[in-house]
Amino acid sequence: MANEHQYAVTTTWTGNTGQGTRSYKGYERSHTISVTNKPDIAGSADPSFRGDHTRHNPEELLVASLSTCHMLWYLHLCAEAGVIVTDYVDRATGTMIETPDGGGRFREVTLHPVVTVADARMIDKANALHEPANQKCFIANSCNFPVHHRPTCVSAATE
Repeated sequence: MANEHQYAVTTTWTGNTGQGTRSYKGYERSHTISVTNKPDIAGSADPSFRGDHTRHNPEELLVASLSTCHMLWYLHLCAEAGVIVTDYVDRATGTMIETPDGGGRFREVTLHPVVTVADARMIDKANALHEPANQKCFIANSCNFPVHHRPTCVSAATE
């Protein structure tokens, strides 16, 4: 039997400017995402959809979820394989397309992890572990669009 995990998140709209949703332009898209015993996340819509550019939007959070899930699996697999990672930075990108009815969907997300390993002899093995990390990533396995990987691996000795 598979293990089942539950996640509880509270999303609270904070953008009522006094008239509620009386008009499309009359309210803010601001909201707070809360999880018990964790810092709140200030959210809004993408600025293209009347959101606050200083807050995180759902599209960014989806790309971040893919990036972090991949990273966590990757680091796990590296530890098991004896690949010593000393630094990991991913500048992930996502492309969303709007549909004529006003909806939309993600077309793709591309992860661009730059991985630093302790020894140059680990680079090939380190690069090979991105594929099994993708196969295990809970978030990537839940998406209906491709998640591409464009990794770079360097040795700490060559930096």
